[in-house]
This record gives sequence, structure tokens and C-alpha cells, in this order.
Amino acid sequence: MLIAHGLFGSGRNWNVIAKRLADQRRVVTVDMRNHGDSPRADTQTYQDMAGDLAEVIEHLGAPMDVCGHSMGGKASMMLALKHSDLVRRLIIADIAPVPYNHSQQEFIDAMRSVDLSLLTRRSDAQDQLAAAGVEPALQSFFTQSLDVAAKSWKLNLDVLEAAMPDIVGWPDAVTGSFNGPAFFLSGATSHYVLSDYRPTIKRLFPKAYFAKIPKAGHWLHAENPRAFEAAVRAFLNSD
Repeated sequence: MLIAHGLFGSGRNWNVIAKRLADQRRVVTVDMRNHGDSPRADTQTYQDMAGDLAEVIEHLGAPMDVCGHSMGGKASMMLALKHSDLVRRLIIADIAPVPYNHSQQEFIDAMRSVDLSLLTRRSDAQDQLAAAGVEPALQSFFTQSLDVAAKSWKLNLDVLEAAMPDIVGWPDAVTGSFNGPAFFLSGATSHYVLSDYRPTIKRLFPKAYFAKIPKAGHWLHAENPRAFEAAVRAFLNSD
């Protein structure tokens, strides 16, 4: 099973869930391009990210089950649509194959506002993010991508900012469909996967199943990890 994280994240965000699911299968978490320890690139399109994931699967052995959250979910959908032979079952966490109107620019601005030269520990950055108006849960999330010793972000903020229209968007020219099982898991309090999006989802993923995780929003795997794990496990172990 391959897990693809969301914007500003890294594979380490998924370590706990990955280790728990690893009791029944091999689980691989990756850092997406321009995130974590992965190479820096000039683009952040979903075609490019899908190509990156395809390389990983081809190297490790295809096909694989693929789980993606948010940006990683869109990359996973693109992977399934363009390289269907590499994907056995698809799990998409709180995202749909549609363009969104929001921007994540405020968080890039907040991370850029941190005076990295003053850092001696992760909490120093959290304090500065708090002063910039970032909520506590996101302070912790963002600082997981902070290299305190190197006094730098493990994120290519310049490219992510330039590519924001691609990241929040979805390519108009996407065609075809993925005919394998696809499980769309949403947070019960999230508004990322509206009922209006279901016809689009079913057109691209005819065997789509839907479920909501209670007491969770967009970061459903972090807000209610046991319910998320149980839902994923049930889907992967079903016929």
C-alpha cells in the first residue's frame, strides 16, 4: 500500500497509521515532490505528481493499493486514471476531482513570517506561527516540515506558491476512468466533498464508494485516526 500526503505535509505525518496497517500488508509512505526529503522540482502539476508515484510503484512492484489525502488524493486519482495498471484499489481522503476556489497562500505567508534564525527548538516556530494567526493543530502540522538544525523549511515554498492554481485546481482535459474499487472517505464536518461532486466522481470512478468519518474535518486521519484506520482496513479486506 502506498500513501501520498497532502499539501505542506510529508510521509512522516502518516507514520502511526502506516505502522498500524502494516500488521497485514507492506505500507510505504512517500514525500511528494517539493516536500520533505524528496527532490525539488520546478512544477507541482498533478500529471507530474502522478508520474512520480508511478515511478515508485514500478520500482517496488505493481500493482499497489494507493491512499491519498487532499493534494496527495488528487495525485492518486490522476495516477489511477493515467496508469490504471499500477493501482489495485484506491482510497481518497477528503478531496474530489474538481477545482476549488480557496487558496493556501495565507499559510505560505505565515511560514515565511517565521524568523528561522531565532529557532532553537520546534516550539519557537509554533509560537511565531501562533502570532501569525495559525491555529494550534496547524502549528504542529506545519512544524513537522521544519528542519530546526538547518533553520529551514523542508518545503519548496516558492514553487508551491507559484503552483497554487494547479494545486487547488483540477485539469480540464482529464479523460478516461478507473474501473477498480475506489473509496472516497470524507470528514463529517468537512466541505471538500459535496454531494454535488458525486456525478463527476462516479463518471471517473464508476466503482466509487463513499463514507464519512465522524468527529473529523479535512484532516480526518489526524482528527479521528482510529475511525479512519478502521474504515480503510475494512475496505482493503473486503471482497
